[in-house]
Formats: sequence, C-alpha cells, structure tokens
Amino acid sequence: MKKDLHLLFQKLTHGVYVIGVSCNGENNAFTASWVMQVSFTPLLLALSINPDHSSYKMLKEGGVFSVNVLPKDRLDLAKHFALPVNTDKLAGVVWHPGKTTTPLLDDAIAFFECKFSHECEAGDHRLVIGRVISGAMREPQALPMNYQDTGALDGSSSLFPEDFI
Repeated sequence: MKKDLHLLFQKLTHGVYVIGVSCNGENNAFTASWVMQVSFTPLLLALSINPDHSSYKMLKEGGVFSVNVLPKDRLDLAKHFALPVNTDKLAGVVWHPGKTTTPLLDDAIAFFECKFSHECEAGDHRLVIGRVISGAMREPQALPMNYQDTGALDGSSSLFPEDFI
C-alpha cells in the first residue's frame, strides 16, 4: 500500500496555490495545496506549512500572507514556486504587492489576502489561520488547478509513513 499512498491522498479534493509572504520589505512565494476556508464569521482561511520552511518565519514575522489561486493549465507556475529557497522565485514573474504588501500574481485566477490570526501544531506542520481582509476574482470562468493535476511534483510519495496499513 505504501507505494500508492500518495495516490490515495491525491483523491482528496483541494487546490494548488501560490502563497505570498512579505516581511520587512522582503517578499517570497511558494507552492501549497493545503489551504481551506474554516469560518464564515469571521472569514478565515487555514494554511498548513512546515515550520522548517523558509517562508514560515517571514509569514510569522510579517503577519500577512496571500493565497493566489492557480489556473488549471499553469502547472509551470506550480513548479516554478516549488523551487528551492535560494532561488528568487518572484524574478521574471508578473506580480504586484497587495494591500498587505504580499505578492499577488497577475496570472492567478483569484486571490485572498490574510492577516495572521493564530496557529496550532498539526504533526510535522503548523496550521496557520488567517483572517481574510481582501480578495478578488480575476477570471470567474477559469478552472482552478487541483492537487491531483500536479502528479508527483511535490515528492510526497516519499514522505508517507512506512507503517500505514
């Protein structure tokens, strides 16, 4: 079962996003798929992030993040923002700072801007809750990218526990 476990988890329906962070005049962005709405009042989104990820510290210190919804046909953007940390991932990509100064990708079909609210531990990740303060639809008819569309892009097949039955 272990060899196909990543395929099982790809059946969970969730999108693929580029998360923008900003802190002290620096910007960064990374690919994520574990994002969801968790409340209507107030409007809250949850983001799961590894605390060892280079952008985690920027998110915490800056207190803001953006969620850029990728279109189904832009796997190239998902791959680009999955590059290693020592790469200037925003170079060569058209973006502008949002109200929170976080990067908003011009090629995103929609975006949300969030202020950090709180977090909780979630295994090897942190569940960061953000209050949505801004957002917009750019291409209402466009289909969003789903996690299953990315194949083995994130390398998750090697991260699942060996003892899963």
